[in-house]
Amino acid sequence: MRKIAFIASPTDSAQESLSVLEAEHGNIAPEDADLIVALGGDGFMLEALHSTLHIDCPVYGMNRGTVGFLMNEYSPHHLMGRLADAEEAVIHPLRMQAHCADGTEFEALAINEVSLIRAGAQAAKLKISVDGRVRLPELVCDGALLSTPAGSTAYNYSAHGPILPIGAEILALTGIAAFRPRRWRGALLPRTAHVRFDVLQPEKRPVTASADSKGAKEILSVDIFSAQDHKHRILFDPGHGLEERLISEQFM
Repeated sequence: MRKIAFIASPTDSAQESLSVLEAEHGNIAPEDADLIVALGGDGFMLEALHSTLHIDCPVYGMNRGTVGFLMNEYSPHHLMGRLADAEEAVIHPLRMQAHCADGTEFEALAINEVSLIRAGAQAAKLKISVDGRVRLPELVCDGALLSTPAGSTAYNYSAHGPILPIGAEILALTGIAAFRPRRWRGALLPRTAHVRFDVLQPEKRPVTASADSKGAKEILSVDIFSAQDHKHRILFDPGHGLEERLISEQFM
């Protein structure tokens, strides 16, 4: 019998569901589990994936939040059968290395995207290089982001970036409220690309950088590349996996 760890966000609905599932199935520490069931929304799911990366244990989410793109429908019934039939998707995060004005460096992993956002009243000015070659000498914008396929329907989609199939070996580079070049619509890059953002006029036009929800301030430059040495394993009910969801989202 599979050993299951249940974890939940602090919301009332998630905690109530946790009590119901613990009463029926018990609970153990994630480090001792064969499988983790996360109760909450997409934000909590991202936290769960980040916090359990070192365990190499699949995570099955059930939606007890407001957004549930990474989650399955919640039901306390027939859970063991659903877990046995679940399909696994493996995703690799992005690694962000941010270089700050005070000389420090900040490193983090991003399952969805790495984003740079202006931190002052004036628009940011960014220089974008791909694999050591300058591709855009100056992007005047509110910010820019580099998204994985798994994160392409999140912030990237809100910024009018493309939705990427989960199996695609590409990343989406998307500008946020790009002012100049006015007609720039972003770019699709191979998964192996090494992307670098250099902040122009950082004292006058400060920029923050975030990998999912972890960020740093007063950035001078950011290097981003795929962390192939790390992986996240996510479980979905049959017919409702990430690939199907990404395709369906484009026809809604």
